[in-house]
Amino acid sequence: MKLGYFMMPLHHIDRDYHQTLQEDVEAVIYCDELGFSEAWVGEHYSSAVEQITSPLMFHANLIARTKQIKLATGVMCLPQYHPAVQAGQAAMFDHLSNGRFIMGVGPGGLLSDFELFGVMDKDRMAMMEEALDMMLALWTTEPPYKLKGEYWNIDMKDWTHHDIKLGYVPKPFQQPHPPVAISAMSPHSGSLKFAGRRGYIPVTANFIATWSAATHWAAYCAGAAETGHQADPADWRVARSVYVADTDAEAEAFVKTPGGAYSYYYEYLFHIFDRSNFKAPFVANKGDDPSKLTYETCRDACVIHGSPDTVAEKILDLRETIGDFGTLVYAAHDWQDKARMKNSMRLMAEEVMPRVNRALGTQAASAG
Repeated sequence: MKLGYFMMPLHHIDRDYHQTLQEDVEAVIYCDELGFSEAWVGEHYSSAVEQITSPLMFHANLIARTKQIKLATGVMCLPQYHPAVQAGQAAMFDHLSNGRFIMGVGPGGLLSDFELFGVMDKDRMAMMEEALDMMLALWTTEPPYKLKGEYWNIDMKDWTHHDIKLGYVPKPFQQPHPPVAISAMSPHSGSLKFAGRRGYIPVTANFIATWSAATHWAAYCAGAAETGHQADPADWRVARSVYVADTDAEAEAFVKTPGGAYSYYYEYLFHIFDRSNFKAPFVANKGDDPSKLTYETCRDACVIHGSPDTVAEKILDLRETIGDFGTLVYAAHDWQDKARMKNSMRLMAEEVMPRVNRALGTQAASAG
């Protein structure tokens, strides 16, 4: 099992924007040093808490400052842009990073962004699919481009000049295109069925309870079966909020501190779920009454915490419950206590994952 990193990012509302951006940069550099395999970064334009507007711009700042970690968008919100804009920027980033790029795409996440970009009442899933198809067509065909869709049209008939290569959209470094990933946060996700049909990387969000995460692989496989794609559990990324400390008691006290990094994270998300009347997908147990959901029940259902031994056992239990997956994606939380948060990341990489992989190796040997 590999170890990845995901940041929305989400910072306390009173923290300075410049400081938290520097903190996010430092976190990814530290992940690279610790051997994390990939870093996923979200995209939000209208939140003082979720602060990165362009994951590609953010990652471009990290290409020369990291050595091995893959840089992933989690996600680029395709309904908010003309497909040619994203195709051009993603292709250039793929070259600048020498192919250390995973292109996570999605229909968007924040209601305030939907309102900002005027897509609140549109079929954003259909827009995402159309935009993605146009991006792939621009990368895999030659000009003149003629693409007709419901939301966008591209017709380059007048200004394509082959002798000077005018009218040519850049193609990415990875051929035929960078790996595409689709994230999901609802049970029995339709997004993951789409990902399965296309053979894209499935990513499960960290702020859903285990019962919901357990539905994701089946949804992906159902989509894969429709097109004959061979679903490989090694492709599945499962994000989780994790805190590792020297003892179970220390970890529990830190995670459950009112106003602390983990409590604040889930309290903020709870406010969004509550105000959008969208609490049902986030209940702690299947069948729970959404009206009784609290941020504490969200937090306690989603955060894995404890000593290295305990966290390793909980990750193995998670895998036993939801099925095999290839990468555990460690979710970022605000560095209100920088030393403790960095220590948790270090313990995760140096203590927890070796325990997990030793156990998986022993299981594989026994099965063989």
